[in-house]
Amino acid sequence: MFNFFKKLFGQADIEQIIEAINAGAMLVDVRTPREFGLGSVKGAVNVPLDNITKQLGLFEGKNNIVVFCRSGNRSAQAKNVLQQNGIEKVFNGGTWNDVDKLVNNK
Repeated sequence: MFNFFKKLFGQADIEQIIEAINAGAMLVDVRTPREFGLGSVKGAVNVPLDNITKQLGLFEGKNNIVVFCRSGNRSAQAKNVLQQNGIEKVFNGGTWNDVDKLVNNK
């Protein structure tokens, strides 16, 4: 399973994401509330991409943040927005299913 993630994210990136999750990273699903309601990662919060800039206070002081969505596109955008606003320890986890597998060590 981890070989798939290594190909998708690269060796260093997947190891950093796993370390961040193991260190208690804030898990952020950036899909719409409707999508989030259909299923997400246990313990994740829903902050839709369109609301990221309005919710910057949620992220301040967090050591690690893993963002994810349906395909990895919106989470890449969310990562960029957060980093452009001075929040540095942000990782694009890709899809919510990928992050769910990492959280549950599947």
